[in-house]
Amino acid sequence: MNPILKNILAVIAGWIGGSAVNMALIQVGYSLYPLEGIDPNDMDALAELMPTLGAEHFIFPFLAHALGTLVGAAIAAMIASTHKMRMALIVGVIFLLGGIAVNYMLPGPTWFAALDVLLAYIPMAWLGGKIAQRFAKPAEV
Repeated sequence: MNPILKNILAVIAGWIGGSAVNMALIQVGYSLYPLEGIDPNDMDALAELMPTLGAEHFIFPFLAHALGTLVGAAIAAMIASTHKMRMALIVGVIFLLGGIAVNYMLPGPTWFAALDVLLAYIPMAWLGGKIAQRFAKPAEV
């Protein structure tokens, strides 16, 4: 397969795989820390509720963002034919842009927004790329 096409598909697969992990962890968080009387799919209701939530309600969103990015970046790096770390970091940037958008649409506490944007995306993408490189065959690195 053409290396450029394979790299593009690697990023798409990483994005999809990481998004699946992200969504699963968000759902687990809703089941462990339910939002009483609120539909978690209603963005307006969530935006109103965000300032009243305790720190425990932000554990799973952070884990979802961080682990979703980590898994997505690792998938992309494992599949990519060349520039494995670059593909992992591209996935990280995609998730970072999504994270910035969500923090804008659902303004939570400043501490969470800062923690989320600074630690959940690019550092996790780098770590995912490193994990994938560790499992790659020496000729592939």
